[in-house]
Amino acid sequence: MDHPDPWPLRDLVLRTPRLELRPDDDDGLRELVEVAHAGVHDPAVMPFLEPWTDADPRYLGRGILQYHWAQRAQVDPRAWGLHFLVRHEGRVLGVQSLTGRDFPALRTVGTGSWLGRTHQGGGFGTEMRAAVLGFAFDHLGAVEAVSGAFADNAASLRVSEKLGYRRNGTCRHARRGEPATEVLLRLEPADFVRPDWTLRVEGLDACRGLLGAG
Repeated sequence: MDHPDPWPLRDLVLRTPRLELRPDDDDGLRELVEVAHAGVHDPAVMPFLEPWTDADPRYLGRGILQYHWAQRAQVDPRAWGLHFLVRHEGRVLGVQSLTGRDFPALRTVGTGSWLGRTHQGGGFGTEMRAAVLGFAFDHLGAVEAVSGAFADNAASLRVSEKLGYRRNGTCRHARRGEPATEVLLRLEPADFVRPDWTLRVEGLDACRGLLGAG
């Protein structure tokens, strides 16, 4: 008797001209840990709402693995997070996340990402975000994408502006014990500034039910 693949996300892949994005796997996570240890941002600043890069280096890698394992275990049509490992020429550069909550009803996705410092500044951040936005709008049927970045995170805000996001208010957080302002962002399909390349998607059909996009 044939049974459906219990984990169809293993075959999901997004391809851009330079990048391959696949949901995280254990071998790739080991590479991601090495990228994190090599540095993600200037230690004097904190670009993340959850300051995970402040972790003791002895436990940073374990924390990365545990976070991704926990996220993987919780994937459900009502609440899911796809954490795509971003590869260029076979090497992991960072991670691009796409999340959905009550997606069958709301059709809203959220995005988040990071790249190793040595891979920043080459346009990879824009390319990988454009990939998951195209995937969400054109293949999953999303009607809006939301994101956010601290007001002093110029690089992230620049990527959002290039892709067509509009500012949608602000929110205050305690960051390393000090107040900081997050800029909230929203994007609809009609405003998406599409890249001049075509996204290739493989392995989606078997994943639709798991993502509430059937």
